[in-house]
Amino acid sequence: MKNYIDVNEKLPILKTIPLSLQHLFAMVGATILVPMLTGMSPSIALFCSGVGTLLYILCTKAKLPAYIGSSFAFIGPMTVASAAYGPNAMMSGIIAAGLVYIIVAFIISLTGTDWLNKLLPSVVVGSVVIVIGLGLAGVAINWAGLNPSFSVPAMASVPRWAWISVSLITLGVGVFGTMYFKGFLGVIPILIAMITGYISALALGVISQESLNKIMGTKLFQLPPFMAPKFNINAIILMAPIAFVTLAEHIGHVYVTNNVVGKDFTKDPGLHRSILGDGVATIFAGFIGGPPNTTYGENIGVMAITRVYSVWVIGGAAIIAVILSFIGPVSAIIETMPMPVMGGVSILLFGIIASSGFRIFVEDKVDFSKKRNLIIASVIIVLGIGGASVKFKFNGADVEIAGVALATLVGIILNLILPAKSRTEDDEFPNNNDKEASVEKAI
Repeated sequence: MKNYIDVNEKLPILKTIPLSLQHLFAMVGATILVPMLTGMSPSIALFCSGVGTLLYILCTKAKLPAYIGSSFAFIGPMTVASAAYGPNAMMSGIIAAGLVYIIVAFIISLTGTDWLNKLLPSVVVGSVVIVIGLGLAGVAINWAGLNPSFSVPAMASVPRWAWISVSLITLGVGVFGTMYFKGFLGVIPILIAMITGYISALALGVISQESLNKIMGTKLFQLPPFMAPKFNINAIILMAPIAFVTLAEHIGHVYVTNNVVGKDFTKDPGLHRSILGDGVATIFAGFIGGPPNTTYGENIGVMAITRVYSVWVIGGAAIIAVILSFIGPVSAIIETMPMPVMGGVSILLFGIIASSGFRIFVEDKVDFSKKRNLIIASVIIVLGIGGASVKFKFNGADVEIAGVALATLVGIILNLILPAKSRTEDDEFPNNNDKEASVEKAI
């Protein structure tokens, strides 16, 4: 008996809406955080994520369930470019980054993905997926208030016990719902957890009066602050190369989705279409004043928990995001989503992503008795989770490659240069027959 909703399945509207809201709320915290850190409007980010997701669905022929949201990788370059050349000029850099995606997609469409599979074997992909999940673990713990050294202005007026209580209530409802809810409630545990968390935040005074005033005082209808780009070669040179950093993360997300859904999306609709969709979404954002976009791990986590893979549900979330970006009070509620609520649900979602990496190791039977595999996985995981970064000057601005991107690049290099066997393995077992004979002798 089938216990999942497949990619192309349509559900009744009354079931689709809450499922779509679940996806929207799962990614909204990270999506609005990017514009808030770069001086942009959260409502424009919400609008771009919705339209960007719809464009992505079109580019992938509605065959790949993925939600598009604001990319963290561009925060540094965006800040530098905006300060040095102006916000409008910075937008031209975002457009250029999207064009890099499209160029890479074109190359893959001509050459196929065989070379990519050799470049990214299971040991590399599984390790990168683990890094994607565990690399975000610190963020979840900080948001949940479980890191005593972490502090944000919102915490100043809230007892830490109340903050932590909200996060644990959210996490607890998410875990309980995933395990014990039946029927339709069983596929929306994340949404229920976030609603419960929000109510508990209200009850415990975690939501500030300022946030409540903002919600109550916002106009019912308002346009997101659109902004036109202005061509600037310096901003383009600064930001375009960052696309290669996010490409690694994008490919990792596609492989995670393959694993969760049980289909090879690199072949159908094709990795080139997925990359194309990401590029088109980013270019669109650059033309109207939004942040660059990327696929989101949070939404992959939602699919893994609920087993609802329908692209129509993802599309519903995108349409709702566009609508809400124009509705002031609702947009304000999303913008003021309590951090501990996001932290509680993120503990679950990020952990599930990491677990998908271990699943790749098991299902693809990655042999860790081979020193080559052991070295590649070890280096990728430690670099990715340990906070390693490489900083350098590019066109007078600081550029940083860190986290998933750095770990992926190093993993690819190791995969290309390391021999199949170490010298000791060659000496011990020159061939398989010798190895088998040695084992039989030992027995």
